[in-house]
Amino acid sequence: MKSLMIVGADKLGSIPVRLNELGFQHILHVSGRKVKMVHKDIPERIDLVLVLTDFINHNISKKLTEKAKNRSIPICYAKRSWCSIYQSLSNCNEVCEQCPLLRH
Repeated sequence: MKSLMIVGADKLGSIPVRLNELGFQHILHVSGRKVKMVHKDIPERIDLVLVLTDFINHNISKKLTEKAKNRSIPICYAKRSWCSIYQSLSNCNEVCEQCPLLRH
């Protein structure tokens, strides 16, 4: 996994740095606040979608899940805390297979 799309939250703080340490080289962040986000597609180069559930509305989350499923892109859900994000990534089989730091 090299590229990650994060949907939700206005600011990520140190989360991108920590994700970079796990091997994600390209991180795209979209706040998900605008209603028009429902109509946006997931960019071609994205390998994984991470949805921050405490900062996104249900309709956008539902549409994003459908789009990811149609393109066979793994999707993880977490709260906006590093502990929750790390746990979510650790439980995602597609991520664990490619990340030596997350292997069980």
